[in-house]
Amino acid sequence: MRTGRGAAVAGSSSSQQPRERGSGPTRLGSASALSRVYDFFTSIGHMTDLINTEKDLLTSLKDYIKAEESKLEQIKKWAEKLDQLTDTATKDPEGFLGHPVNAFKLMKRLNTEWAELENLVLKDMSDGFISNMTIQRQYFPNDEDQTGAAKALLRLQDTYNLDTDTLSRGNLPGVKHKSFLTAGDCFELGRIAYTEADYYHTELWMEQALKQLDDGEVSAIEKTSVLDYLSYAVYQQGDLDKAMMLTKQLLELDPEHQRANGNLKYFEYIMSKEKEANKSTTEADNQTDVESKTKKKGRAKDYLPERRKYEKLCRGEGVRMTPKRQKSLFCRYYDGNGNPRYILGPVKQEDEWDKPRIVRFLDIISDEEIATVKELAKPRLRRATISNPITGVLETAHYRISKSAWLSGYESPVISRINTRIQDLTGLDVSTAEELQVANYGVGGQYEPHFDFGRVANYGVGGQYEPHFDFARKDEPDAFKELGTGNRIATWLFYMSDVSAGGATVFPEVGASVWPKKGTAVFWYNLFPSGEGDYSTRHAACPVLVGNKWVSNKWIHERGQEFRRPCSLSEFK
Repeated sequence: MRTGRGAAVAGSSSSQQPRERGSGPTRLGSASALSRVYDFFTSIGHMTDLINTEKDLLTSLKDYIKAEESKLEQIKKWAEKLDQLTDTATKDPEGFLGHPVNAFKLMKRLNTEWAELENLVLKDMSDGFISNMTIQRQYFPNDEDQTGAAKALLRLQDTYNLDTDTLSRGNLPGVKHKSFLTAGDCFELGRIAYTEADYYHTELWMEQALKQLDDGEVSAIEKTSVLDYLSYAVYQQGDLDKAMMLTKQLLELDPEHQRANGNLKYFEYIMSKEKEANKSTTEADNQTDVESKTKKKGRAKDYLPERRKYEKLCRGEGVRMTPKRQKSLFCRYYDGNGNPRYILGPVKQEDEWDKPRIVRFLDIISDEEIATVKELAKPRLRRATISNPITGVLETAHYRISKSAWLSGYESPVISRINTRIQDLTGLDVSTAEELQVANYGVGGQYEPHFDFGRVANYGVGGQYEPHFDFARKDEPDAFKELGTGNRIATWLFYMSDVSAGGATVFPEVGASVWPKKGTAVFWYNLFPSGEGDYSTRHAACPVLVGNKWVSNKWIHERGQEFRRPCSLSEFK
């Protein structure tokens, strides 16, 4: 039996032994999962394959059902025929067997036909279905994937201020296929949050499960299990009174529940000790103590002010541009500073933000080109990476919740044409740029605040929220050493899909939110002309609430830009 925080860790109430008084309430389940960090990188491109897999399994299951029904129909017909025959034979056995044909057929049935029927009954019709299941099982999601999907829902809940009832009923903006969560689903979300020691979300979802059960929903989940998790989660958040109330509710349903009985004794012991301590304090101190006793922690420990700003921008709140600054934003037809390809056919360009200057190009990539890029990328989509600023090596990062692929210009004329278009419209040399990176953000997909330069800066608790830098600063000379092309001077980002809800690109330092629009691209410089990093370009991809987000980006490097974007004498201009 494992222990933690002075209390035994039990897998079920039946296995819990009585505790010594004052040793702490008993926690459910194993704590081993707490040390694990699940990185769930969803991609709609890959999850559509799971839909097809499930459809194939359903077809196989229906074939199995038909085979079983056919088998039973044969047995039924044989039984009905034999029922009539035996009914006649048993009324006059001697007379019936007096007919030589009946005597022969009785011998034949018992010697041959019953054996054939036995073989039919024993025939396993499930071989095809089981074989298909075995083949397809290798593509099934595992426990970590399920945990990741649950955490994606919790991420969406936090980012977009969604209450549990709204999520449970599936009342989300822009949904085409409405779905709802059962009490069992809510319980599972709460249980997964519990294994992550996220008692805030445990309480929210266990309360939702309890509400749906109280409303009469039929479920295999028992109220005692819900109350068991809920009471402990509430206790962990400092609300002892509520924890006692929930524990008593549990004991009304199951008076013999060992863990609940032990926890109730512990809660009563703690409250009695507090009352004794309160007798020697002043009334003011007593009030303060009561308030602190019932004060709840609320959001997770790593919920920083920066995250609050990020989430507000994801919801379209908190943009700080003044009317005067808004008047400085224009839309125009742009010819790439006189580029021959665009003099007669300029492209549409509009200002998204002034400082840093972010521009959007409209109708800049066609549906056909998008389809080609996605077709090339889908087979290679893998967990997204970032550049390690110390070693310069590409590594995976848990804060990048997406799948990505890299495409070279020599692979397809379409990619080559896209690269040329970026060069013509930015005026920058893309021969030293990185390959075109294609990313697909699925359920809850996001890319938390980062720069396209610099080093990883750990602002999180437990590795949950880590804004990072991708372009090299002065103290990181080796960040892109392997590439040998200098720092990332600029970013070009294509939006290759519309998103029903969520999925904005936000710049927390300046309060800008740029929303996905299929066929457009946004562009900004990461470095000042002096080569210094522009820290106002720190940006993040918000989680996709409803829909599917495809983007592709081109990171353009310093080498080759010496005469295209000359260095200035001012450090930050």
